[in-house]
Amino acid sequence: MKAAIIHPGSEVPEYREISEPIEQNDNEIVVTVRAVAIKQLDKSIASGQHYSSNTKEMAGHIPGGDGICVLPDGTRVYGMGVNGMMAEKAIIHKDRIVKLPPALDDATAAALPNAVIGAAMGLKFKANIKQGDVVLINGATGVTGRVAIQLAKYYGAQKVIATGRNQQSLAELKLLGTDQTIAITGEDAPFIAQLQDCHRETPINIVIDYLWGHTAELILSVLKGKSLFTNPVSYVSVGSMAGDTIRLSSAVLRSVDLTLTGSGIGSWPQEHTRRIFTEILPETLQLAADGKLKLDTVTGEPDDIADLWKQDVADGKRLVVLF
Repeated sequence: MKAAIIHPGSEVPEYREISEPIEQNDNEIVVTVRAVAIKQLDKSIASGQHYSSNTKEMAGHIPGGDGICVLPDGTRVYGMGVNGMMAEKAIIHKDRIVKLPPALDDATAAALPNAVIGAAMGLKFKANIKQGDVVLINGATGVTGRVAIQLAKYYGAQKVIATGRNQQSLAELKLLGTDQTIAITGEDAPFIAQLQDCHRETPINIVIDYLWGHTAELILSVLKGKSLFTNPVSYVSVGSMAGDTIRLSSAVLRSVDLTLTGSGIGSWPQEHTRRIFTEILPETLQLAADGKLKLDTVTGEPDDIADLWKQDVADGKRLVVLF
């Protein structure tokens, strides 16, 4: 069979012949792969830059942590790989499988789960979103941010505020349910002023942050309390596209009823991880099949993996390799 292989010191995968995978225990099963999304997470892990990367295990690494595949009995499922899934065949965990709705195409099914997990785990389990909440999504023009907008509304948000750098992409977010957008221009004063107006009009309950860095510092400065009582705010860090560290004033922590947490690999308790496969993904994949959760994809073939790996995809679209 063929697989995409990243060798140590190489920046892109090579699609070549390798031995077929073999199950190592009763919770593993070999599947035929149909579609695998190329995600920033996969690139970060493959390059050793992600916090979950194990550089000792990266030799001859197959990228792609999850994908759409077919079980030996012909059932089409989403599965999470034991190792990489960017291959004609792969091994998945038997307890990390979701049967797909017949109406959902392979590309969308492959593109959605990572974004859904990144959005839903933060909204539901870290922020405990409830009916009527006001949600700020910092860095909403990417794939996961767009999914977060739609899920926030689905989970009952009264208002969704979205930030982003790309003006055209920000305008598109209104079609997904965004009530207000704030452009990140590099100038602090306009950003702070607009955010203060939003917070004054409808106090923000939840922040889902895909950027971190300086924008997080600005948001936290706006949230800082100036009176005896403040509304509760759950601030959830999901990504760090604008920087991995921030300067945080202790006055923010002392003056706001603030819960500051993160959502990512290693931060979820076992029960929440189980509910990804029994509750969150089945529900959201059905929403997509019904046309109620939207995500745009760009597709390619595995023989072109080296070029696809380097390809820049427009905001809000996910690149998927179809086998």
